[in-house]
Amino acid sequence: MAPAPARRPRRKAGRRARSSPLVGARGRSAEDWWWDRLAPSGSEYHLLQADSMLLVLPGPGPSRPRAHRRAPRRAQRLRSGSATAPKSKSRPRPEPAPALEQGPDAGWGDRIPLELLVQIFGLLVAADGPMPFLGRAARVCRRWHEAASQPALWHTVTLSPPMAGRAVKGNVKAEKKLLASLEWLMPNRFSQLQRLTLIHWKSQVHPVLKLVSESCPRLTFLKLSDCHGVTADTLVLLAKACGQLHSLNLQHSMVESTAVVSFLEEAGSRMRKLWLTYSSQTTAILGALLSSCCPQLQVLEVLRLLNLMWLPKPSGRGVALGPGFPSLEELCLASSTCNFVSNEVLGRLLHGSPSLRMLDLRGCARITPAGLYDLPCQELEHLHLGLYGASDRLTLVKEGSSLLTQKWYHTLRELDLSGQGFSEKDLEQALAAFSGIPGGSQPALCSLNLRATRVTPSTVSSLISSCPGLLYLNLESCRCLPRGLKRAYRGVEEVQWCLEQLLTSHASPS
Repeated sequence: MAPAPARRPRRKAGRRARSSPLVGARGRSAEDWWWDRLAPSGSEYHLLQADSMLLVLPGPGPSRPRAHRRAPRRAQRLRSGSATAPKSKSRPRPEPAPALEQGPDAGWGDRIPLELLVQIFGLLVAADGPMPFLGRAARVCRRWHEAASQPALWHTVTLSPPMAGRAVKGNVKAEKKLLASLEWLMPNRFSQLQRLTLIHWKSQVHPVLKLVSESCPRLTFLKLSDCHGVTADTLVLLAKACGQLHSLNLQHSMVESTAVVSFLEEAGSRMRKLWLTYSSQTTAILGALLSSCCPQLQVLEVLRLLNLMWLPKPSGRGVALGPGFPSLEELCLASSTCNFVSNEVLGRLLHGSPSLRMLDLRGCARITPAGLYDLPCQELEHLHLGLYGASDRLTLVKEGSSLLTQKWYHTLRELDLSGQGFSEKDLEQALAAFSGIPGGSQPALCSLNLRATRVTPSTVSSLISSCPGLLYLNLESCRCLPRGLKRAYRGVEEVQWCLEQLLTSHASPS
């Protein structure tokens, strides 16, 4: 007997009826799904679709198109009605309109609030600087151009020719090309410029500084690194035009001493920070500084100070000293090799600086503890006396280190005595000052460099026990310490491990 074929069409109809709800679900776009999840109706946010992102923005947004969502539902109702209604009339059913696919919004960038866009640009500028990012962002659209033109984003700028380090003709051409761009950027973008750095300018530094003096009245910091051709007229013009300029960095640049002196005579009353590189003309600059032209100077750094012999003239020994630098907080006279800075030179520089916090005299082999003890500063926090390039022919002081710790044991946070020739007993007396602080307070010392000194194991163990906040201890090349411990220790755990090893080696029989 043949099977009855009447039930198979009903199964197909049932399958069609059950599968019809999936048609509407599959017709739902990804934008609608994100819209309902991130910006539901009734909230104070709306979505904005871009090429590869969805932005959630505050405030009411544009009306959401729902035609492409209603079309699948209408088609679903038509299919379900056709399966149950009697076939009385055979009318042609209109097919539903296809869903409209929305492409990327061409004007999505214009809908981002300007304040939000400026904040985003500010994060990028803080990380990489305003150039060349802001110049490229200004070409995207009008809103981005408006945001990139905000003067608040142009506070700190570094300008360097792109072909620096190549042939001379290429450098000149690159500088002229960048100068042509700066002739428009300076008056239109740099009105609120505060910090400017020029690097590798060989021939066009004068026109650039002239533009700065004309367009940057709020400049406070200027750094010239590897720049040539800086004249006295240029610096004086800059000092007169930029009334808020108080920091000048001329390290690694070829600047005549007459230009620096002329600048200090014009703007010295407001100068707070000055960085110089030693040359044969440094004596003239130091003479101008000592003539009380910079009473508010806080930071003075002379890099690579080699063979400086600044001594007062015999006829001027009876002349009273000037006011010096009452606001000076940092002085750096460090060099990689030994120089001839003496106690007399240091005393003339710092006789009026009671607020000194940092003193870097690395390489100054002629400075003695007695000369440092006579300084007026009472709260020194960082003292660097390391001799990293000392010659064996130099006669080093063997006593007096205790004068340093007796005067500043309560404020010293960083002490560098590497390479000094103090004896074992003298170092023991000096470092013992950190263990006898009155009042039971802990020493502030957190960094100590004793490389290539005669410090003993008992002195080091006593020091570590008295300074629980010690974070750095350098014991390299210390001839009196046992093998395996002559290295640098970083962190509390390594310093405490050094203490344990010293105590163990001291307790064990030799």
